[in-house]
Amino acid sequence: MKKTLLLIVLMMAGMQLYAGTARKITVNLTPDGAANLQVFLPEHPNGRAVVGCPGGGYSHLSMQNEGTDWVNFFNNMGITYGVLTYRMPKGDRTVPMTDAQNAIRTMRDSAAVWGISPYDVGIMGFSAGGHLASTTATHAPQEARPDFQILFYPVISMDERVTHKGSVLGFLGDNRNDEKLVKAFSNDKQVKKHSTPPAIILFAGNDRAVPPLTNAIPYYTALRKAGIPAAMHVYPEGGHGFGFRTSFAYHDLMVAELTDWLKRLPEVKADAKRVACIGNSITDGYGVDMADAEGYPARLQSMLGSGYCVRNYGVSGRTMLNHGDRPYMKEQAWADAKAFCPDIVVIKLGTNDSKPVNWNNYSKEFSGDLQQMIDELKALPSKPIIYLCNPIKADSPRGEGSEKSINDSTIANAIIPAIAKVAKKNKLNVIDLRPVIDPTSKNDMQRDGIHPTSAGCKKIAAAVAEVIKGK
Repeated sequence: MKKTLLLIVLMMAGMQLYAGTARKITVNLTPDGAANLQVFLPEHPNGRAVVGCPGGGYSHLSMQNEGTDWVNFFNNMGITYGVLTYRMPKGDRTVPMTDAQNAIRTMRDSAAVWGISPYDVGIMGFSAGGHLASTTATHAPQEARPDFQILFYPVISMDERVTHKGSVLGFLGDNRNDEKLVKAFSNDKQVKKHSTPPAIILFAGNDRAVPPLTNAIPYYTALRKAGIPAAMHVYPEGGHGFGFRTSFAYHDLMVAELTDWLKRLPEVKADAKRVACIGNSITDGYGVDMADAEGYPARLQSMLGSGYCVRNYGVSGRTMLNHGDRPYMKEQAWADAKAFCPDIVVIKLGTNDSKPVNWNNYSKEFSGDLQQMIDELKALPSKPIIYLCNPIKADSPRGEGSEKSINDSTIANAIIPAIAKVAKKNKLNVIDLRPVIDPTSKNDMQRDGIHPTSAGCKKIAAAVAEVIKGK
């Protein structure tokens, strides 16, 4: 009788432990199951998913406090949660990196079955797991890169003089004194605009195991400098490894702050139309503080809403001309844009082609190079709708006649007619941005007379959104 009662109590405790969970699935990521993902499906999924990477100094895993203890938190919010058992590197960094990337891929590949949006899959990591999470966020290819990151007291630096030595030894092994590798996997030095996802970083100020001054704070600073939305919460005390422990003095505050951050993250539906914004510094958001929140593609995302997934593939200074001084189609961003397999493409190039060094030498190639870009996009499985943009007006004070000076007369009288001719040939719509921005307006344009302000970016986004929505 006592055994029966004990069994009932244990069963009830288990039911209470995962109160918001509809089902648990374990997916082996390696044939032997050494790497696996325990997936907890919520009763009422909202489309979001998180892969959790427990810490343990790359020598073991804290599977409860930094793993399964978080099931209720996420499932009760409607978030699908997967606890990653990743293999220890033992000096081979590719081992856990592969496991983490495969976990993200698994979530996305199973999106339709598990009620997940493939554009809303995040990663969470604690301590060394935070290093693995931030490594995935900064190093993974596009299809395995998370859409957001949650980092608790993360190891960021691989310089053993200023970080957790055990994590460095485990991750880099005998290569821990290789300066190139130390830099390559000190993730504050690997943050990339438009590529590294938004983050929330949480830690205690008195953490002595992983010093925040040389780990979490430099990572936040790098995100902020790159214009990537990031939040940082510092608790006065709590040391290292508090995870989900209710004994942590600021547990309730931490839970509330993380909940609020997650609720404020933009949602993107599973069937969202993918929009690729291709362009130069104006698309890139040059000179716009917090470009990944204030630049025109970010504004476009906000205006179009959760039915669209907008990505920024702008690269400053680039040309449409393949023989220009800095050709766009030779950049990784072009490969990434095609790999995104967009449903809609907005092309805004031509401003830098107007420089005499480019136009005087290669103007006859402009139409052909634009046609090449269009042909490569048309060949994608998604068969995207393509919009061409007339470049905004330029009012550069940097000197007439300079070989490297943008020439608005060339834009108006040569480049725009060339765009129109190619658009007509391919039956494409042209978005005319010339009247949208006043180059002499301090509200619309930065002091250089070339790049729009945040307010100007908002105007560009509005013009593009009107066309995409069919207005």
